[in-house]
Amino acid sequence: MGNSLAISGGPKLTDREWPRWPQPGTQALKSLEDVLTSGRWTISCAYQGQQSYERQFAAAFADYCRSTLCVPTATGTAALAIALEACGVGASDEVVVPGLSWVASASAVLGINAVPVLVDVDPSTYCVDPAAVEAAITDRTRAITVVHAYSAVADLDALLDIAQRYGLPLIEDCAHAHGARYSNWPVGVFGAAGVFSMQGSKLLTSGEGGAVVTDDPEIAVRAEHLRADGRMLRRDQVHVGEMELLETGQLMGSNECLSEFHAAVLMDQLDLLDEQNARRGKAANHLSDRLGELGLTVQSTSPGTTDRVYYRYAVQLPDELLAVAPVDRFARALTAELGFPVMQTHRPLNDNPLNRPSSRRRFATGTAYMARVEPSRFGLPAAKRIHESVLSFGHEVLLAPLDAIDDIALAFGKVIANVRELSD
Repeated sequence: MGNSLAISGGPKLTDREWPRWPQPGTQALKSLEDVLTSGRWTISCAYQGQQSYERQFAAAFADYCRSTLCVPTATGTAALAIALEACGVGASDEVVVPGLSWVASASAVLGINAVPVLVDVDPSTYCVDPAAVEAAITDRTRAITVVHAYSAVADLDALLDIAQRYGLPLIEDCAHAHGARYSNWPVGVFGAAGVFSMQGSKLLTSGEGGAVVTDDPEIAVRAEHLRADGRMLRRDQVHVGEMELLETGQLMGSNECLSEFHAAVLMDQLDLLDEQNARRGKAANHLSDRLGELGLTVQSTSPGTTDRVYYRYAVQLPDELLAVAPVDRFARALTAELGFPVMQTHRPLNDNPLNRPSSRRRFATGTAYMARVEPSRFGLPAAKRIHESVLSFGHEVLLAPLDAIDDIALAFGKVIANVRELSD
């Protein structure tokens, strides 16, 4: 049994403790106490004489992204829906959406009564395929969304060219890409708007949260209204006890504001981000060298990428291994050896149980609309292939010492050497 896989009853390769996530910095508790005793827990409460953490974070994150403006939001999903609507997308409009992504890429579009048009991805980067994007454009298309997926940056040069030629806003979903750069410029600022998620698993997190960044003041003003029940921040002097949000009546919105608690945590986390990204990058490069020696193919990124960050580390198994056992068995075997979750990629959105518009009556506005938003009508062969051949794990693992990263390579080697144990 000594040489057997842990999943077959053999010994685990390692019992080490892996880094946990999230990881608070030294300022978090003090900042949270400051909010707790401030008398103002959200920007929709009265001004108390000091700049809100929400405003501090908006300025700091805009500066980090080298963007002119930042509008924080309650979630990344809200940020995406707000960005789309702020860019003019509305009922029955079509939005091009990557077919391999978290369900929010589609549900945010559905949430503004628009139609997600699912397109396939590049087989090496797992990001949206520019050729598939252009082929999907019709006279109903009103926007293109791109997700910088897992650890890759999409081909922004090609996507921007398409967006400009067709007169469409490009919206960058950077939920996986805080700190990534393309052509030496932060992602999120290439298109009409960039959106970020600060959900608990993200590289920059406050548990939940999001942001829209843009250089377009009109998009920013609409985003402000959309996330604050039709109100925007006052530009004049505010006195203690007054509301900082002005009821303009210009544009109806919803309440998607980021709380002061979340904003305070994000200020703490932003200070840690670059150093953590550097550690992850060093570990990822080390692991990629080791896994390449085993014949595995690590996720690529587009040629224009100048700084790569790792939300999830992803690697593809060769066909000869997949002929012995399906990818989910490799995932379970590696999880058993290492003690942290190794998983497949997101399930493609045309066959994903989380993407079922027919399960909600709010979308039942007519049979024609329901037919247009039915996910199964789209073919996504590259996304399906990736889902059935790629393994991934979370970025916190890459914060471990390099000798621990070597254990990951050893675990892959052990599973490959004993692959017959995974067969039926």
